[in-house]
Amino acid sequence: MFLRSCWLVLFGFLFAACTAAAPETVMPTAMPAATPLMATSTIQATAVPTEISPTATFLPTPTPSDTATATAVPEASVIEIPISGPLSDAGAEISGLAWYGENLIFLPQYPSRFGNQLFYLPKQDILDFLDGILAGSLVPQQIPLTAPDLHHLKGYEGLEAVAFYNDQIFVTSETNGGDPMLGYLIAGEIESDLSAVRLDTAVLMPLHPQANLSNYSDETLLINGETLLTIYEANGRNVNPAPLAHQFDTSLKPIDALAFPTIEYRITDATAVDENGRFWAINYLFPGDIGKLNPAEDYLRTEFGAGSTHRNSTVVERLVEFQIEADRISLTTTPPIQLELLPEDIARNWEGIVRLDEKEGFLLATDKFPTTILAFVKAGSHE
Repeated sequence: MFLRSCWLVLFGFLFAACTAAAPETVMPTAMPAATPLMATSTIQATAVPTEISPTATFLPTPTPSDTATATAVPEASVIEIPISGPLSDAGAEISGLAWYGENLIFLPQYPSRFGNQLFYLPKQDILDFLDGILAGSLVPQQIPLTAPDLHHLKGYEGLEAVAFYNDQIFVTSETNGGDPMLGYLIAGEIESDLSAVRLDTAVLMPLHPQANLSNYSDETLLINGETLLTIYEANGRNVNPAPLAHQFDTSLKPIDALAFPTIEYRITDATAVDENGRFWAINYLFPGDIGKLNPAEDYLRTEFGAGSTHRNSTVVERLVEFQIEADRISLTTTPPIQLELLPEDIARNWEGIVRLDEKEGFLLATDKFPTTILAFVKAGSHE
């Protein structure tokens, strides 16, 4: 009887174990694909970013959009072109670049530091270096500059931009002789053999600043047909809510200004205008300027994402394309070219840019920070 009871108990346990519910099988689910950025046909110049407190400062930080587009936002490599001679010193403070024929003209901020000289490099030397035909440093040559009493301007802070129309040269100058700043547009002429540049400092066209910011002025100068355009360097929503590009004819007579798009950070120089009315400009942020510029939301970062080095840095170094229209200048839908940044938030103060069509890219030059740099960036290397 005892054995029978034991067998019954054992049988009950075995039966219960066999009939217990099996655990539910969890089927793997596919991770949703990253949502692609929506393409737009037009980027309005008056696009309004998200409202923020007037006293707040916007720091670029990683966002879900950045993470989703990380693999789709490559950055362009910066290929340095070594130069030697006086212009290689950081004290040269290169402020602008422009082509005059087949020669690249360098505009130092203070030509008087070199006995009143501009500098140039033949385009062919640059191409030969990039092709590996020339080795070593390139040596920019000097162009004597005559600019009577230029440095006697009240609060003179040097030259900022340069452009050419035939044998005419145009430059902008910056001074702290306004409230607090005041710029000037100055015309002159250049000898076709590069033997001399003469500025007519007796005729100065004032360029009034568009914001109450020290050390900021019209730092970009370009030519559209027979019209000169100057662009103020601070066009962010919180410091310059209605930016304009000033226009002049080649005799420096003012023409109606063009509306310019709101864009955060600084605009420091631009390429020549192409046959479609488009040009590229340097858009730059040095972290030390965040308090001064008080940036609003970075529309371009929100729209196009940030490259791998930009996602974790407050530095911004990028090239942005613009379109000149009848009554305004607009951003195009072309994604910005983001430059591969240096480590440790070391910012390169790019202040000169020209196209290098033979290499489908751009030449860029820095001011004194971190030192004098001439570099090549291929336009397609970010795609």
